[in-house]
Amino acid sequence: MATKPKSSKKAPTKTGKDEILKYYRDMLLIRRFEEKAGQLYGMGKIAGFCHLYIGQEAVVTGVQACLKDGDQVITGYRDHGHMLACGMDPKGVMAELTGRIGGLSKGKGGSMHMFSKEKNFFGGHGIVGAQVPIGTGLGFANKYRGNDHVSVAYFGDGASNQGQVYESFNMASLWDLPVVYVIENNMYAMGTSVDRASAETELFKRGISFEIEGEEVDGMDVLAVREAGERAVKYARSGKGPYILEMKTYRYRGHSMSDPAKYRKREEVDDVRSHHDPIDGLKKHILEAGHADEAELKKIDNEIKAIVKEAADFSLESPEPDPSDLWTDVLKDAEVA
Repeated sequence: MATKPKSSKKAPTKTGKDEILKYYRDMLLIRRFEEKAGQLYGMGKIAGFCHLYIGQEAVVTGVQACLKDGDQVITGYRDHGHMLACGMDPKGVMAELTGRIGGLSKGKGGSMHMFSKEKNFFGGHGIVGAQVPIGTGLGFANKYRGNDHVSVAYFGDGASNQGQVYESFNMASLWDLPVVYVIENNMYAMGTSVDRASAETELFKRGISFEIEGEEVDGMDVLAVREAGERAVKYARSGKGPYILEMKTYRYRGHSMSDPAKYRKREEVDDVRSHHDPIDGLKKHILEAGHADEAELKKIDNEIKAIVKEAADFSLESPEPDPSDLWTDVLKDAEVA
């Protein structure tokens, strides 16, 4: 059985009320959105692969809080939460999942392939680890252009064993590229526990041979994530080179919607939900600090549910792409000539 997420040192309670409530809203939006996506998949409204982010919401919420306009983000196929955290329209994200023309990639990309030039979101990528060298290239472009932007490349514990990841680490360290590598270690990759698949299970150490700084973070605590993210982003932005953040997190659902997740016990999942849930943990902090009461948090939940319902309705009402759209945005041989 995989090791449960470790509880790292709590971040200092220097975060203001408005910021903490924003983290709560952002995580709740991802949770409710993914729950609805799961429902639509079960109804046959979403086809193909669909990888849900339920349980991991604190990671992208905390890291994105450390970025500024111009910074870039790239990730793998478990990408809906990242899009929402980047500020992409929930209606466009959901319509893309259902393959409609109102989707952010006009219904052509589906769950795993969405992009936003406006939000500097360089996509979800279906090939395991493929986003890491591209994210490294974004860092190279930033350094070449002489700006102070940082690229963030998210990938999982399974992808951390890919050869292209190590090639990227080597180049990023060699050239002091402003890249933050975020390893979302949800313990099971596609279905094998990390201690059965990785000789070195402390994944933040993967950069040692390349002289890359790294640390392990409690990925179920959004405040701890935000604190570590600030250190990493500051380090990379200052010209010191890349930084690795290993987020010890956990996915509640299977690898994808077609995965029954029989490789772990129900009791293990229930234990994490009961004692480590990122949203419940922040809710407890909010109530104890007096930032809001139960009625205010219930109001936020209802507002989020309304946003998600609107997105779902839009995704089903938006028309499917015309067959002729197969030929749009495609580079033809004649154009190359």
